[in-house]
Amino acid sequence: MAKFETTDNILISRLPILLWISLVYVATIIMQNFIDLLLLNSLIFTFTFIVHALLHWHSHRIMSTKAWLYFIVQGGLIFISALLVPDSSPAVLIGFLPMLVGQSIGFYYKKENILLVVLYCVFLFFYALLYLGDRHDLVLLIALFILMVILVGAYALLFFQQVNARVRTQLYLKDLENAHRKVEELTLMNERQRMARDLHDTLAQGLAGLIMQLEAADAFISQGNTPRSQEIIQGSMSQARRTLADARRAIDNLRIKSVEGMSFYEALTYEIRRFIEATGIEVDEDVQVSSRLSRTLMEQSMHIISECLTNVAKHAQADKVWISILERNGRVHIEIRDNGKGFNTELIGKQPGHYGILGIQERARLIEGEIKISSLPKGTQVFLEFPVHKGA
Repeated sequence: MAKFETTDNILISRLPILLWISLVYVATIIMQNFIDLLLLNSLIFTFTFIVHALLHWHSHRIMSTKAWLYFIVQGGLIFISALLVPDSSPAVLIGFLPMLVGQSIGFYYKKENILLVVLYCVFLFFYALLYLGDRHDLVLLIALFILMVILVGAYALLFFQQVNARVRTQLYLKDLENAHRKVEELTLMNERQRMARDLHDTLAQGLAGLIMQLEAADAFISQGNTPRSQEIIQGSMSQARRTLADARRAIDNLRIKSVEGMSFYEALTYEIRRFIEATGIEVDEDVQVSSRLSRTLMEQSMHIISECLTNVAKHAQADKVWISILERNGRVHIEIRDNGKGFNTELIGKQPGHYGILGIQERARLIEGEIKISSLPKGTQVFLEFPVHKGA
């Protein structure tokens, strides 16, 4: 057990112990002075009781470093107190000594140490009774002492088990809070990365193209080539419209409601329809997915499909796209193929400012998928495979 758990146990146990020993003190004073008035002894007994109570109150500090000294001193104070009030000494011994046994159960987690405290208390009990002289009720006192030790020990065992359970629960709650906070941080980080990918794939690339076109138009204007500059400006206007459309689509993709409540086929159909309306490129689809994909799988896979279609529209110069999606052996297989001009796959990740394919690869890793891209002069093929139940 951790040290602070023990400290909490002792702190929580202080009040019931102080309440009990206070009741024992009052009963002892009344009993002793009812039988034989001993004012000086009562005053000294009161002083020893105060010291005993203060040690109990600060037990969590003393026991953390000098536990054995604490038990020895407390036992000695109880023994002295019993000698000061001989007529009510059984109340002192039976009332105070079992408390030390209960404290040892709460502090020590080794049975050997608890047993030593029990033996120490038994020794003090018998030695005090023998020192005070022959008692006709010795058997009764022994029985009461044993019963008291058993009751206090059982109570202490149950009490500290509950305390330990509470402390463990607090630790688990703290760990859960830390884990929840970490998940929130990772979620926000992933969301920022997702937004960065979408913005780079739309606004950054589109604006970069516009800047280059406008710079070229400015150069032609400086040279007096007005027709060429007008042609470039018209192209820039078209590029600006495409960039705006891409930005709007990226914003739509960021909205969870765009796929929430939809089946995978409905989301795919919606994406294909938008692609056809924006580009006029023919799309041939074959979808055979029976499982209902989780929201995470739908979002990431639809982002990958959308990015592939965007790349076809921007770079492939294709007039037809084939999309095949099959579910087989608990995995989804996606193939996206076009009849465009292709590109050099060795340049993936080496050209600055081009985040589209890198974003596809990153999204595939998020759903523990595998992606393969192959390209020839007659077209490009993208293969994606991922487990159905991942990312739930």
